[in-house]
Amino acid sequence: MIVDAPSPSVTAGSLLIESCVSLISPGTERMLVEFGKAGLVAKARQQPDKVRQVLDKARTDGVAATLDAVRSKLAAPLPLGYCNVGRVLEVGEGVQGIRVGDRVVSNGPHADIVHVPRNLCARIPDSVGDEAAAFTVVASIGLQGIRLAGPTLGEFFVVTGCGLIGLLTVQLLVAQGCQVLAIDYDGNKLALARQFGAEICDLSAGQDPVATGMAFSRGRGVDGVIITASTRSSDPVAQAAQMSRVRGRIILVGVTGLELKRADFYEKELTFQVSCSYGPGRYDPQYEERGQDYPFGHVRWTEQRNFEAVLDMLRAERLDVRPLLSARYAFEDAAQAYADLTQDASGLGLLLQYSSPREHRVVSKIELSGASRYRRDSPVLGVVGAGNYASRILIPAFKAAGAQLHTLVTAGGVSGAVHGEKAGFQFASTQLEDVVRNDEINTVVIATRHDSHAELVARALDAGKHVFVEKPLCIDQTGLDSVRRSYAQARSEGACQLMVGFNRRFAPHVQKMKQLLDGVSEPKSFIATVNAGAIPATHWTQDRSVGGGRIIGEACHFIDLLRYLAGAPIVRMQASCMGQVEAVPVADDKASITMVFGDGSLGTIHYFANGCGGFPKERIEAFAAGRILQLDNFKSLRGYGWKGFRQQKGWRQDKGQEAGVRAFLDALRSGDPAISADEIFEVSEMTLRAAEMLRAPSP
Repeated sequence: MIVDAPSPSVTAGSLLIESCVSLISPGTERMLVEFGKAGLVAKARQQPDKVRQVLDKARTDGVAATLDAVRSKLAAPLPLGYCNVGRVLEVGEGVQGIRVGDRVVSNGPHADIVHVPRNLCARIPDSVGDEAAAFTVVASIGLQGIRLAGPTLGEFFVVTGCGLIGLLTVQLLVAQGCQVLAIDYDGNKLALARQFGAEICDLSAGQDPVATGMAFSRGRGVDGVIITASTRSSDPVAQAAQMSRVRGRIILVGVTGLELKRADFYEKELTFQVSCSYGPGRYDPQYEERGQDYPFGHVRWTEQRNFEAVLDMLRAERLDVRPLLSARYAFEDAAQAYADLTQDASGLGLLLQYSSPREHRVVSKIELSGASRYRRDSPVLGVVGAGNYASRILIPAFKAAGAQLHTLVTAGGVSGAVHGEKAGFQFASTQLEDVVRNDEINTVVIATRHDSHAELVARALDAGKHVFVEKPLCIDQTGLDSVRRSYAQARSEGACQLMVGFNRRFAPHVQKMKQLLDGVSEPKSFIATVNAGAIPATHWTQDRSVGGGRIIGEACHFIDLLRYLAGAPIVRMQASCMGQVEAVPVADDKASITMVFGDGSLGTIHYFANGCGGFPKERIEAFAAGRILQLDNFKSLRGYGWKGFRQQKGWRQDKGQEAGVRAFLDALRSGDPAISADEIFEVSEMTLRAAEMLRAPSP
């Protein structure tokens, strides 16, 4: 399905590219299309590891919440394609070596306008045509497998699987002076492999691949096997092991079963390695998103430099992609291209061609099907961000609470168009100004990455808008100070309100706890145990300059919650984290934070990322005047020693998201804030202080 969406906005270190052609990668994209069409059971069978995660979540969060999350994940739009050729339309700050108007190849998706980081594109030599250049990225996948195998002149190599990547791999091996044997079931593809200089083994004719491989290598065993096939069977790997010589190399570029026999590898001391896409840098956010290149002398071939190597081969005419082009389609006929792809497995390179006028492509704002008239006496929303939480929880909560949805702003455009249409927004945009400078919009909801919160909040307040920002308010003191200044100025000029999405204080079980605790005059003790679960160090939330780290990004919820339950300001704080033990680095997501409140109450937050997923994620306990309250995962509240109260259960987990949104909208109508600004700034200040304590070196 082609989606009409606003063109993406350029960011630092990236490019906007106006597409000329893009290549459909038949293996990968056929698999994605078939997966998308499959039912829930079929999808579960294909992803057993994900099923285990779902079952763990169901045990802790409940079936209803888990089902909502799974459906939302499966319904999320997934742009297809990663082989794009076009001309640079706009260059972001910090980009060097590429100018507006340059022809480039990138891993951008099938779209009129694509947004690509600098390190994921390369300039195209003048003598290389657009259609030939479109094969660069898929060829780089085969090239990376070859680099891992390390072939030398005269060696005997086997390529198993003669799809598009396999046939490109055959050519690259031949160009390096290798003897090549191609194995496949498709006679037409094998004929192409022979045309490119390979010997062939036709499995459809009953040929034995192991015997053929041994004969091909003059009885010595082949030096290496590169598997570019896509199959659930483990046969390609087993056959590769059997036909390899002692200390041969096997590289898996495609997808196969991996039920291996140890003896096949042990006796020959074989090397088996799985190749990762286009090369070093793939999936490294520092390289791909931040543009931090690897030193040339230490990492000779990055994914970008692999792109350049393929382009050089095309320029030298040592790589021939013309026989691999099966069909051309206008981009507007992409649906037919995918129908042909799924119905005919023999196709190789399918090209999409882009010819619509630039003025039809470069559009930062589009109209959807929402309302066109708005009541100024009621909240009219502009929402910035449509990630998983915003689209699944936040936007539906605002809609259910009666907010008027005006414009949804996203950086990429596609998610804004898809979720905006679904929720009933009137416009989707990629420009913040369409929200902050629009007089019809009086309220801005911010649900972007953490490092942008403070700046966006300040800009919205400066424009005289009410602001709801998903936590955290900021990730550093500079951001907090800027928001304070903007809020003070906005309040002096009108009645702007600011709220942070500290939803847990609005949860029904927490409201009951607050009601019971407010009847106790003496100090209380609180313990919040958060079984946070491990997140890779490479995830953006762990990056202190982007996500702020997990204490700032998530533990702020619990600092606010205990502050709310205590009903008194935080006067002292201490924080400690697990220290370095041998090779285990210091991490602030395994920490304890203790707070003393103005009324003498004591609160401790145990935020641990080293627990078990089968244990409830969040437990809140309150000890007060010989009585105890215990809240488990926002599903069940138990009371011990409370007259007239023993237990409160919910039919599903409720962390207060919907109630928090209603409270904010009610506050806009009444003028009384749902959370006082003093508390918001206090909690934000204390969160920053806790993170600073945890990051300070041990004495």
